[in-house]
Amino acid sequence: MSDLDLWLENFWGALLSENPDLIRKVWAALDEETKTAVRAHLTRMAGEPGWSEVQRASAQVALQTLDQEGQH
Repeated sequence: MSDLDLWLENFWGALLSENPDLIRKVWAALDEETKTAVRAHLTRMAGEPGWSEVQRASAQVALQTLDQEGQH
C-alpha cells in the first residue's frame, strides 16, 4: 500500500468514524478547496442511492458534526 493509499484510508476512516473528535481533527487539517470537495462528497454519500446504510449514516454524522462546529 502506498503512502497516499494509507493516508486516504486513515483520513476516510476517521471522517466516517462517527467520532466527533476524530472528524474535527481530520477536517481541521484540510485546506478550503479540499473541504468544499469533501463536504460535497459527504452530501452525496448521505443522500444519493448506491451507498450502504452504514456509509450513509456515517456521512450524516460527519456532516452533522461539521454543521455543529460551523465548518461549512
